[in-house]
Amino acid sequence: MSSPLIIRPRAESVEGQPILRPLPSAQCRSVGPFVFFDHMLETDYAPGSGMDIRQHPHIGLSTLTYLFEGEILHKDSLGSDQRVLPGDVSWMTAGRGVAHVERTPAEGFANGSRLHGLQVWLASPREHEQGLASYSHHPAASLPVSEALGVRICLIAGNGFCLESPVPVLSPTLYAHVRMQPATTLLVPSEHAQRALYLLDGELQLNGQEVEPCSLLVLPEGEEVTLYAEGECQLVLIGGAPLDGPRRMNWNFVASDPALIEQARVRWAAGDWPVVPGEIERIELPR
Repeated sequence: MSSPLIIRPRAESVEGQPILRPLPSAQCRSVGPFVFFDHMLETDYAPGSGMDIRQHPHIGLSTLTYLFEGEILHKDSLGSDQRVLPGDVSWMTAGRGVAHVERTPAEGFANGSRLHGLQVWLASPREHEQGLASYSHHPAASLPVSEALGVRICLIAGNGFCLESPVPVLSPTLYAHVRMQPATTLLVPSEHAQRALYLLDGELQLNGQEVEPCSLLVLPEGEEVTLYAEGECQLVLIGGAPLDGPRRMNWNFVASDPALIEQARVRWAAGDWPVVPGEIERIELPR
């Protein structure tokens, strides 16, 4: 039995929101289509403050936001204006270019709020990198759930554990939110070529070894693993088919061809980009 690769995330801040980011790392650039993983840490915002990620661009990827607590307002250059609640999936595919805004809704700014969630980026297959942008919102009630023997699995995106999510992923994907009661077990099958586990909280063993909270464990390919909850815990599983070639990442841009990233940088700097309706402020290209 092989040992998992353990990635300890780096702590960063995105427009004032503290995060932990295990992907990408020097040890691992991707797991299936997942090239970026942000854990938005539990944060209490006082009245008059909140998360406010101004208008910014993307190419060559899909963003997926999933909250445990709080609310986010998603607006994009397609005209989407969507409130995202805990358990919902906010799914945006960038194609050749999209811009969006993510912020605490107005009443949260006024009264104070709490936020805790995840945002991941999935690299688009080459055939979709330069396609049209799109957005879809999937309420929590639309996501498939399995509950048995003290283990609850919600399939956020893709397929796994005999469940299939309605989120329109572009390649074979696994993204599941798992809650386990004390003294329960879960067999993680090897149906997806690449898989990783991120323990959000609680006490968990993987094949008899302790798992450190807020670490990403890249699981051995082709091997089933057994999870055992020593206490109540929650985790997410990510994975899927390997990417169809290496990806470059520069700021908010992901592409198989560096020329596409350079073109996007030039376009954003020049203001030649779709605009989010009603938005003036934007995040400028870092030097």
